[in-house]
Amino acid sequence: MPDLQRLAALHAAAVLRFELDNREWFARSVPDRGDAYFADFDARHAGLLAEQEAGVCHFHVLVDADGTVLGRFNLVDVVDGEAELGYRVAERAAGRGVATDGVRRVVALARRAYGLRRLTAMTTVDNAGSLAVLRRTGFTQVGELSLDGRPGLRFVRELTADD
Repeated sequence: MPDLQRLAALHAAAVLRFELDNREWFARSVPDRGDAYFADFDARHAGLLAEQEAGVCHFHVLVDADGTVLGRFNLVDVVDGEAELGYRVAERAAGRGVATDGVRRVVALARRAYGLRRLTAMTTVDNAGSLAVLRRTGFTQVGELSLDGRPGLRFVRELTADD
């Protein structure tokens, strides 16, 4: 089973490889990160670690036995017991339950390790995989929105002691 790890400096090269290898795959369902993301990756990674150290975000990577990153599962904009969940999974891992498993594990961490009480998430209406993951993991649709000009949906999940 892949290991869910808190993002660390040692993950930089593997995360960059994950993002580059899956760039076209991700762009099918979410806006592309742009060339600057890759050109300034080391500084960006250091910035994420600083945000994590400050407690405003909690970043995680799902790592295979060989050190390959299969997915990223993040809790961002942590404030007053709430955070936004974001995740992405490698194309080679899609459709195998990796995203559902990763989200379930991060939800448990959100409650037990970080003391969060509520998570929100968003996805585009045409991202069937992400919609299924959110529904399978207990998120409830609460509204509609626009994500970079594309129709999207907003979800929420209240966290309980059972999480």
